[in-house]
Amino acid sequence: MNSAPKISLVFSLIALCSMTFGQQVISEQQRQGVSRILNTLASDDMRGRSALTKDIEPAADFIAGEMKKIGLKPYAEESFRQTFQLDKLSPKSNVAAINKKAIPAEHIISLGSHVDLKWNEKSPVRITHIASGADFSQAFREQSLSKENTIVLVDPSFEASFVRFGQMLNKPKFVEDPNIQKPSIVYLLSSEKPKTFDIHIQRDLQHFPLFNVAGIIPGKSKPNEYVIFSGHYDHIGILPAVGQDSIANGADDDASGVTAMLTLADYYKKKNNNERTLIFVAFTAEELGMYGSKYFSNHINADQVVAMINMEMIGKDSKFGPNTVYITGYDQSDLGKLMQENLKNTAFKFYPDPYTKQNLFYRSDNAVLAAKGVPAHSFSTSQMDKDEYYHTVKDEVSTLNVQNIISSIEAIAIGTSGIVEGKQTPSRVEKLKD
Repeated sequence: MNSAPKISLVFSLIALCSMTFGQQVISEQQRQGVSRILNTLASDDMRGRSALTKDIEPAADFIAGEMKKIGLKPYAEESFRQTFQLDKLSPKSNVAAINKKAIPAEHIISLGSHVDLKWNEKSPVRITHIASGADFSQAFREQSLSKENTIVLVDPSFEASFVRFGQMLNKPKFVEDPNIQKPSIVYLLSSEKPKTFDIHIQRDLQHFPLFNVAGIIPGKSKPNEYVIFSGHYDHIGILPAVGQDSIANGADDDASGVTAMLTLADYYKKKNNNERTLIFVAFTAEELGMYGSKYFSNHINADQVVAMINMEMIGKDSKFGPNTVYITGYDQSDLGKLMQENLKNTAFKFYPDPYTKQNLFYRSDNAVLAAKGVPAHSFSTSQMDKDEYYHTVKDEVSTLNVQNIISSIEAIAIGTSGIVEGKQTPSRVEKLKD
């Protein structure tokens, strides 16, 4: 095939970049790497990168290999993998009786991390009630905060609400730290005054080893101050087939963000001017409940983290058009304003999150560190209200604008320059109260 169209395309992309930034920020090799990394992570060979299956391993190995090739140092001493365990509790049997009268399983709700719970009237448990006429939802929430083992007897007038809550809560759930024992709370729909009771609730327990993938570039003069660049590398795996396709490739969600993270790692490694330590991390299990970022964030000193740039779905034009990215929680710190100042001579613009009703600031991998006071924000271009490919088998590279990813990477590279070089320090986010 004649190579002229390819050469023309390359120069067109360079020209577009020059119009935006005045110069080519990342190298031609890095720009080509964007497409290579994106296509690899979103390929059918990765089988949708589900965190609870072996399908996540090739993606983790690929990312670790890229980090090693770039020249990053492993974050977890001898490995790029930061390994932790997630436990899954699945309902097995719910059996209860009050005064020897059996209670139907659908009239039993159990909260807590127990595997095999056995209580009777001799057990040291607190007994309380939700009486007829109460605000059931509010009372349920209040009882669920109990700091001791508790039986909550619920008036039968709340049967419809009780069954609906049970359908939501009596499902498999994940336990982040099995070593932390939380109180068990059992709700029983019954008007009986318990002279005797027997409760036996069993769950199946499964252990899942999970791992973030992370590397660092040590800081020169401020090694104990950290700037984090991140994205999640898991997706939702295999879905019911649509035609011949059953693989949810997760190209935008979030191979695009991980691609940006790795490209920025290569950019800053070659630039070699970071006064602060840079941490580059691909989180696991975001799709299950942000478990990878929770583990990472709870095992780092938040006071040492100067900023976190979490990249989440940057593969398409935002609602603000080309050369734009929105930042969740924009007004919670001045990180976005500082970054925009560094882009003042370009056509690129950072906008506040336009989807504030969806509370995205605390729904992505920046959430835990933001709650601890870190200017930790997610950067995205996803049009949340109209993305028909989100969490489907159609989230493939062919639906993305690779140039959009490149321009976003370059904007973040320029925008964070003062922070990376230790010349700028964004204001802190107000900590969430416990």
